[in-house]
Amino acid sequence: MMKRLTKGQIALGVIVLVLIIDQIVKIWVKTHMYIGEAIRVTDWFYIAFIENNGMAFGMEVGSKLFLTLFRVVAVVFLVWILWRIKNKPQMPTGLIVCLALIIAGAAGNIFDSLFYGLIFNDPMPPLVASFVPGEGYAGLFYGRVVDMLYFPLFSFYWPDWVPGIGGERFEFFRPVFNIADSAISVGVVCLILFYHRYLSTDHKKKEEKPQ
Repeated sequence: MMKRLTKGQIALGVIVLVLIIDQIVKIWVKTHMYIGEAIRVTDWFYIAFIENNGMAFGMEVGSKLFLTLFRVVAVVFLVWILWRIKNKPQMPTGLIVCLALIIAGAAGNIFDSLFYGLIFNDPMPPLVASFVPGEGYAGLFYGRVVDMLYFPLFSFYWPDWVPGIGGERFEFFRPVFNIADSAISVGVVCLILFYHRYLSTDHKKKEEKPQ
């Protein structure tokens, strides 16, 4: 009979698997596509190579160094929380998996920020990037995050009578993102929908109350 995996082993497996898939996809895109290139898979799904300096889904807030350091601190904090709760029997495995997905996603984008500037060059399109360890386009902490998943599910033009946006084109879903962003989003949404009570103050008080 196979030995049942512990919650800690499951969390580690999720983190390692997401990181490996995320980095394989990013490295393939970066070394086989040029910036701005898009490959049509279907009418509603494209592999579209862009890079960004900011947070998930291409958002940019604050300085690059601050964002990278913030991600590092956030991941360390989440790992600490996961380490504390992984062996508590009252904590469901699903909650552990959600935290693992968030940690893995954040760590995947941290890896880009920390190392891609050091190990890749930055050629002009239509040339694609190459490995140049130690001779890259930026220093430590200043690498750009690789995004490639683009889902333009539908679009339409706002009627001319709509104030401010009349005649403009609306597209859903416009942001381009990556596997790491997806892991963070799935982890956060599932955490809120299914495990929010474990994050509440009332639950913590009940847990600490002597039996």
